[in-house]
Amino acid sequence: MAYEIDKPEEQWRAELTPQEYHVLREAGTERAFTGEYTDTKTVGVYSCRACGAELFRSETKFESHCGWPSFYDPADSSAVELLEDRSHGMVRTEVRCARCGSHLGHVFSGEGYPTPTDQRYCINSISLRLSPEES
Repeated sequence: MAYEIDKPEEQWRAELTPQEYHVLREAGTERAFTGEYTDTKTVGVYSCRACGAELFRSETKFESHCGWPSFYDPADSSAVELLEDRSHGMVRTEVRCARCGSHLGHVFSGEGYPTPTDQRYCINSISLRLSPEES
């Protein structure tokens, strides 16, 4: 698929740390309970670490205790792209940044969390950059 931000992989490698590249460009996963935003309660906007696109807002972040930041809805329905993921012997829904195609995590439905959408966007902290809201 063609994305608004389309760079050669060499450029992504130069702009991202090895860990960021592995998650964002190779669909890796950071270890559970290690990400900087897993437990943060800071009010603000979460953007794609690769391209800066606004993805999620703190108002939709909730504690799922799964080891990664969880959101129940993207900031804008067109901000993320959802793709079927059949890796690791499972069928899941991968979440990518719609602007640059970077891997963010996965979305799960029907888990029973008390959220308005009954969805859990399980997102790698390393895929995000939080811009705190100014008071």
